[in-house]
Amino acid sequence: MLQIRGEVALTPQQTKVLEVVTRTASALSALGVITIITTFYLSRHFRNPMHRLIFINAFFNAFDVTCTMTSVSGPAAGNPSALCQFQGFLNQMFPVADVMWTLAMAIDVFLIVFHSYDATALKKLEWKYMVGITTMTFIPAFVFLFINTDEKGPFYGSVTIWCAIAPKWVLFRIVIYYVPIWSMILIIIVLYCLIGIEIVKRRRALASITNNSQIVFMDDVVMPAVDINVRESYSNSHNTVAMTVEFDVHSNPRNGSTSRSGDESLLLSSTSKCSAATNHQMTAKRSSLSFRQYILMPLFFFLALLSVWVAPSTNRVASFIDPKFNSFPLLLAVGTSGSLRGFWNGLVFITIGMKSRKRTKDLEGMTMHRSS
Repeated sequence: MLQIRGEVALTPQQTKVLEVVTRTASALSALGVITIITTFYLSRHFRNPMHRLIFINAFFNAFDVTCTMTSVSGPAAGNPSALCQFQGFLNQMFPVADVMWTLAMAIDVFLIVFHSYDATALKKLEWKYMVGITTMTFIPAFVFLFINTDEKGPFYGSVTIWCAIAPKWVLFRIVIYYVPIWSMILIIIVLYCLIGIEIVKRRRALASITNNSQIVFMDDVVMPAVDINVRESYSNSHNTVAMTVEFDVHSNPRNGSTSRSGDESLLLSSTSKCSAATNHQMTAKRSSLSFRQYILMPLFFFLALLSVWVAPSTNRVASFIDPKFNSFPLLLAVGTSGSLRGFWNGLVFITIGMKSRKRTKDLEGMTMHRSS
């Protein structure tokens, strides 16, 4: 039989420390949210598809900050109170939405690498992400507000540091909260592994084909998928097959047919034609992508998300193994990490974005220098 773990008994001093720490962390998250929104509006260099997803998620993070800033005031008001129920609703909807937006970024990167999606195609997916994520998180969180039984009480209740799914409904806490979250995290890990393998394979293949030709490989390059046309001709006189493949790699001009919003990096800086001794000529037009903005940013965004969920999951597993388990330091880590989601998102947004902007300026300077 599943044992129910009640609230952790804290001293008034511990409760005060927990309140101060969670609200301080929440203030940092609020600063991160404001930074993302302000930077997005003021700087055109922070408006590529990944920036846009983080920007949209920032509004979800704002509600998350409201939840964590309420802190222990929710449990103190009592389980049936409007404050506790509202905090429980926020706690159910927005942390899950944060994971979903991270999954959306991983899907975008996958589409870029494997299906050559450009900024315009990715932008068309944004409203689908918004509708899907909002619907899938809002409906259950809202329905749970109306669940209340004589035996177990309201569905949302005190879990010591804030209000969430009450301990008496612990099985639902696992099934509709931790299982979906960790399932999405595992999917994200798989996607990034596939993306990493594909990028390594393409770099090696292209390096092998060109054999140190005029293509300049930068640390920031990721090559999207291409179609290679192969033409074969059969010769009856010599009973042989001649294969002709044209290969032409060139940079995508800033004002070319495919326009990209935000910060664009010229990563393949020259045109190269190579023919092998066996009469191979390959043709493939590729558009370049910024590795930092299209790969590193969502990857670090995911790593920040992963760090946020380690402490809560550890605490949950420990409580299942031993229902009497009680660790104030771990509880403090749960409150701190859970309150810092917006802060980490803002930090990744600014840090990777600024480095990418600097790299873009350097590459543009190199291009102008070559052309002069």
